[in-house]
Amino acid sequence: MQALPASTKAPPAPAKSPRAAGERALDAAGDALLIIDVLNDLEFDTGPALLRSAWPAAQRIHRLKAGVKARGAPVIYVNDNWGQWRSDMRQVVAHCLRDGVRGQALAALLAPEEDDYIVIKSRHSGFFGTSLELLLQHLGARSLILTGLTTDICVLFTAHDAYLRRYDLRVPADCVACAEVEPHRWALRHMAEVCRADIAAAKESPA
Repeated sequence: MQALPASTKAPPAPAKSPRAAGERALDAAGDALLIIDVLNDLEFDTGPALLRSAWPAAQRIHRLKAGVKARGAPVIYVNDNWGQWRSDMRQVVAHCLRDGVRGQALAALLAPEEDDYIVIKSRHSGFFGTSLELLLQHLGARSLILTGLTTDICVLFTAHDAYLRRYDLRVPADCVACAEVEPHRWALRHMAEVCRADIAAAKESPA
């Protein structure tokens, strides 16, 4: 896992500079896949309802991730620290995998791989107070595919901030999830209308 802490202040590398060994270059389309808050123990009141919708979404994210990586595009996990300020993402993953939590199956299916990037956030948007923008500039990303949890909160806030930064957006409707159906549908409509996001399901369009 290539963790990039939120405190990183280094300027983005020039677009044509040599990449570090093992660093994944963008494909010709300039895509980057963001996987939001799937490393989540789901140990809260709405956790059971969220798991019911998150599990099928996670299976589709897993397939989408494989297709995106096959094209050579980077995968970035944007995940909350859940208020654990002394922990890092390895500890978050270990908790989800080993402590018998409700979100264990999600974490097992979508655990980060060695060549994936990780950005830790502490608020709703993946951009707020993090190094995500610097990382995307460094990678030369122009188009973002947003997936994960939850459609009406962290995915939505991240979409707003991405739109303000003029990224083209895709939010596959079957790769995001919410505890309730109506907020999920409302958020998708909002992102399509306000953020100009393509919300076609992943199964209806190429990775």
